[in-house]
Amino acid sequence: QVQLVESGGGLVQAGGSLRLSCAASGRTFSSYAMGWFRQAPGKERDFVAGIARSGGNTRHADSVKGRFTISRDNAKNTVYLQMNSLKPEDTAAYYCAADTSPILSYYIPQRLSEYDYWGQGTQVTVSS
Repeated sequence: QVQLVESGGGLVQAGGSLRLSCAASGRTFSSYAMGWFRQAPGKERDFVAGIARSGGNTRHADSVKGRFTISRDNAKNTVYLQMNSLKPEDTAAYYCAADTSPILSYYIPQRLSEYDYWGQGTQVTVSS
């Protein structure tokens, strides 16, 4: 069983920054691929960013590329999402997810079904 706890959400003005954190339980965090997704009211949950278990490979959705950065600290069992130049359309609940058995060390899952565990989410609201 893996527990994921997100933090760092809040209300910010357009152009501002936030850093989300996701703390994971368990001793084998370094073997997980990790991802961030977001879901706005009435919309589907979408992939935002992912990082391979090796940490050396990342992927970001086109909508956030150049503004958001995913990273991980395996010593702290934590994955981060640094969000800069925030826009009102970034407003959503942000979820952290873990793929505990990625097929390759450099693989980054992007589909919801590839992730085994999910956090409860943290709300990000960007005002114009």
